[in-house]
Amino acid sequence: MSDSNEGDLRVIIADPLLPDGIETLRAAPGLVVEDHTESDRETLRGALEGASALIVRSRTKVTPDLIESADRLRVVGRAGVGVDNIDIPAATRRGIAVLNAPAANTQSTAELAFALLLAAARRITEADASIRAGEWKRKELRGIQLSGKTLGVIGLGRIGAEVVWRARAFGMRVVAHDPFVSADRASDLGVELASLEELLPTCHAITLHVPLSDENRGFIGSKELKAMRPGSILVNAARGGLVDEPALAEALASGHLGAAGLDVFETEPLPEDSPLRDAPQLVFSPHLGASTYEAQRQVSRQIAVAVRDALVKGDYSAALNAPFEAEDRDGAGPIMGLGYRLGRLLAGLQDTPPGRIDVRYGGPQDGVLGPLAASVAVGFLERRVDPPLNVVNALSIAAERGLEIVRVRTQAVGDYTNYVELSAASGRAGGMVVGGALMGARMEPRIVRVGTFRVDTQPLGTCLFIRNRDRPGVIGAVGTVLGEANANIAEYHLARRRGGGRSLGVVRIDGEVPPEVLRGLSELDGIDEVRQIHFD
Repeated sequence: MSDSNEGDLRVIIADPLLPDGIETLRAAPGLVVEDHTESDRETLRGALEGASALIVRSRTKVTPDLIESADRLRVVGRAGVGVDNIDIPAATRRGIAVLNAPAANTQSTAELAFALLLAAARRITEADASIRAGEWKRKELRGIQLSGKTLGVIGLGRIGAEVVWRARAFGMRVVAHDPFVSADRASDLGVELASLEELLPTCHAITLHVPLSDENRGFIGSKELKAMRPGSILVNAARGGLVDEPALAEALASGHLGAAGLDVFETEPLPEDSPLRDAPQLVFSPHLGASTYEAQRQVSRQIAVAVRDALVKGDYSAALNAPFEAEDRDGAGPIMGLGYRLGRLLAGLQDTPPGRIDVRYGGPQDGVLGPLAASVAVGFLERRVDPPLNVVNALSIAAERGLEIVRVRTQAVGDYTNYVELSAASGRAGGMVVGGALMGARMEPRIVRVGTFRVDTQPLGTCLFIRNRDRPGVIGAVGTVLGEANANIAEYHLARRRGGGRSLGVVRIDGEVPPEVLRGLSELDGIDEVRQIHFD
């Protein structure tokens, strides 16, 4: 099923994706797309051997055993918002980025949630069935108007916020519960924040817009349903499993709840013996939140771009399991690159395994310490652990090895507007300190500190770090040995604290030199130590 060449990155499509997304992937250099939407699980498992990416919707379950069969997998993309069909901890341990398309179906899902609310409030499905049965039940099907009522919105993410705007347009008062939303954000949306205990008994209708996790499964159970206002409406167009379905059926049957609207269910399709099937005043839809052409087109395009950028550009900013928020990555690329190279430098100069690395950043960028720390961990551990290793799993692997990465925000240092410093520590003993900065409008990386020496060199290619006594002839002798080894010197920087004392030479060379040349350099008169560091 593949026309791939050696070196191509294979992308496996396990669930249907619209042409917009497929064409985006196929247009990227080095990517080969394979359609396995009709494959059984064993065939899919075989196709994942050697594949770089897997794209799914809600049908395919990405379980630990499936992940283990994918020896080179770097990315799992979910064409949608919810990722409860993907074992994120298992993916993270393997360094596999889990991506989704969080904004693409926002409008469509918000519209459906409000449609369920309207249908439940005005008993639309009952009215439709009544007319089709030859009846005309105007008095029996009296509903309620939304204007002037209070809507409780649980979860003020993208979809929750869109529901708020629609509710306000209908003249509703909105009370919201979201422990991660600030008072300023609530004020911008025109909502009142409340605890769950305060919200439940005061609202005429409640709509859920939170993700599903092990912690919030059954989030609305018997206790919460009993606390809701008598005659109120519950809407769930978020994730199945958030609502205790037998308890909801009982609350509707007893008349305590006036109505409910559900688009998602704990088991899909809804089992024939589900108590919800016989519950009164319940409006169903079969998980249609993102089922509009517009949403599907945007979802396909968005996940394709995220997968493409991760594979081709190494951009993991959309990864849900990266050790930092996606928005924190914005503008952090050059700083992350500098952190990676400083991590490599520290690994090459630090002899004893440290128990802690302090990562200090002084500069104007906010929110960069997380991605910076992850990049430092990658650079430091890259030659010490078996792959895979990337910004997704580097911090967790560091923790497993007993290495603490401490993040410190400091003031800018000297004339450097973006300064990064790493210091290693083992027990109470201090270790090596290295520092770097981004220079100029192009933010070019520079190494500016090695131990107690002030230097100024580019962390590119291969560099030799030579500790020597400051005496005449040393530089010439180094040049002679490298010349005889056909090693071309691109840059030679000498740092010293005082004449005649100790000095540090940083020699950037094309290619690299073999161990015997390093030994020859270290045996030169006046040379104390030579280290070869590869930055790329």
